[in-house]
Amino acid sequence: MKVFVTGGAGFIGSHYVRSLLDGSRPGFEDTHVTVLDALTYAGDRANLPERHPRLTFVHGDVCDLPLLLELLPGHDAVVHFAAESHVDRSLVDSAVFIRTNVAGTEALLHACVRTGVQRVVHISTDEVYGSVEKGSWTEECPLAPNSPYAASKAASDLVARSYVRTHGLDLSVTRCSNNYGPHQHVEKLIPAFTTRLLRQEPVPLYGDGSHTREWVHVGDHCDGVHRVLTEGRAGEVYHIGGGDERTNREVAEALLELCGAPRSLLTHVADRKGHDRRYSLDDTKIREHLGYAPRIAFEDGLAETVAWYRAHAERRRHHPPRRPADAIAPVPAPAGAFDSSRTR
Repeated sequence: MKVFVTGGAGFIGSHYVRSLLDGSRPGFEDTHVTVLDALTYAGDRANLPERHPRLTFVHGDVCDLPLLLELLPGHDAVVHFAAESHVDRSLVDSAVFIRTNVAGTEALLHACVRTGVQRVVHISTDEVYGSVEKGSWTEECPLAPNSPYAASKAASDLVARSYVRTHGLDLSVTRCSNNYGPHQHVEKLIPAFTTRLLRQEPVPLYGDGSHTREWVHVGDHCDGVHRVLTEGRAGEVYHIGGGDERTNREVAEALLELCGAPRSLLTHVADRKGHDRRYSLDDTKIREHLGYAPRIAFEDGLAETVAWYRAHAERRRHHPPRRPADAIAPVPAPAGAFDSSRTR
């Protein structure tokens, strides 16, 4: 078995790769994994066991069709994590999101058809639905993205659907709620607040702090992705939720306590443009059809995450963006902006 993982040096992708290599996936104990990652600012080779005999790492761009056509032959499956995912950056530099998330997905799927790859899982996000005041989205709900990031992911989902319908590609889509856990880049809400609070520095909370998100531990998310890879049906969308819904203020308050920081460090900043108020996924389909259920309670996972960043001082720095030379030059995110989206 050979599995090709895009974005495999990022937060979620690297967790999935490590789980394929550590022997914890029944039937995949001898799997060889090829990771393709452009090593933009959110990717880090330190997230991977680079000396593992069943791992091949390729530093490359998911938009590079000739490279994909060279690498993909012989692989049995592709798991597509690669994406630009920081909402705030998409507000000031949306072109790179369209390039990576839409054009990159098209290039990858085109290469899969050309090289005869048998199975693909495309990783998406709950943000493609927009905002929901009450209740939860099902997989049949219409897409209504409100940020350039979310729009680029919705577009990539439609590209994926077209390859199922037009080319008969055996592809499934997953849409997850907010991820958290060790190894996440410090631009995201939980690691950003954690690393600042461990240094006793102020943390900025958007607006009134009542924006609500559902949280899933990265380990549970990757378990869901693997179930979809092995048991999911072509053309189907599967929600991977965590069942733990919190306001951003509640998350911040929990982190204050875990980090031993005073409440005076919690500050408020102006809300961002088009900030969705609430996300919530109905994940009945994957629970009933594929037997998925999250195992890690939010309180336990959050404590584990804080302990990891406390023990890894070298991962508390916000590295400046770096992208391939042919990518559009990045524009810095707005001051004080920390994102809570999930695909990297």
